[in-house]
Amino acid sequence: MISNKQVKLITSLQVKKYRHEHNKFLAEGEKIAEILLNSSYKIDTVYATNEWLSKNKIPNSIQYLEVTEKELVRISGLKTPQNIIVVADIPEIEFNPHLLKNSLALLFDEIKDPGNFGSIIRVADWFGIKSIICSSDSVDLYNPKVIQATMGSFCNVNVHYYPLKDLFEINKHELHLPVYGTILDGENIHQTKLENSALILFGNESKGIDSVYEQYITKKIKIPSIVNGNQTADSLNIAIATGIVCAEFRRDLPFKK
Repeated sequence: MISNKQVKLITSLQVKKYRHEHNKFLAEGEKIAEILLNSSYKIDTVYATNEWLSKNKIPNSIQYLEVTEKELVRISGLKTPQNIIVVADIPEIEFNPHLLKNSLALLFDEIKDPGNFGSIIRVADWFGIKSIICSSDSVDLYNPKVIQATMGSFCNVNVHYYPLKDLFEINKHELHLPVYGTILDGENIHQTKLENSALILFGNESKGIDSVYEQYITKKIKIPSIVNGNQTADSLNIAIATGIVCAEFRRDLPFKK
């Protein structure tokens, strides 16, 4: 039987303040749990129903507790709880900008929507992009809605929070990577020669890229919205836009059929 203390801890992890106070986060769902349990994350406790436990094996080193469906409802943040909740430790990972030298990285200025951000992490994972750097005022990676939307891809992508201006200064003087900015008056991305190693900057969902960063952009790009001379939708969801941009940057790489 789950204790009131455990219920209080798990439900508190819905809030950023308590996630960082306890240095823990939660993940719900069978697919996410499977990926998380096989990752390098340190697992605190698994809370699962008999149905899940009867079909799956948990390593002896991981603590688990069988819960009823009624108990699962008490601790779940989902409208329709799934069979398993995993509580894991938030790792301490120091960001080293120099590791970006020969890679493609995504940068986000004040991204706020957890569903969008989770989808973006999933997109990055799909295209083999290992680094995402966000401004400090962006949504928290370990927000349960972000974790849910990644479908486990957060285990394969390194997400860092770092002052973007500082990163651009380091890049300017030491890394010398091209900086692409997604701007409305940019060049058609479908007709632009793109580098395999670069920084790609995306702005806030509603405000776009802060003008303070424009001086660091070496190439402005856009996804065109005019087809056969006709204006189409006036905007794109940022997660969809990220997917299109990433596909273009990966278009010349050899992929297995």
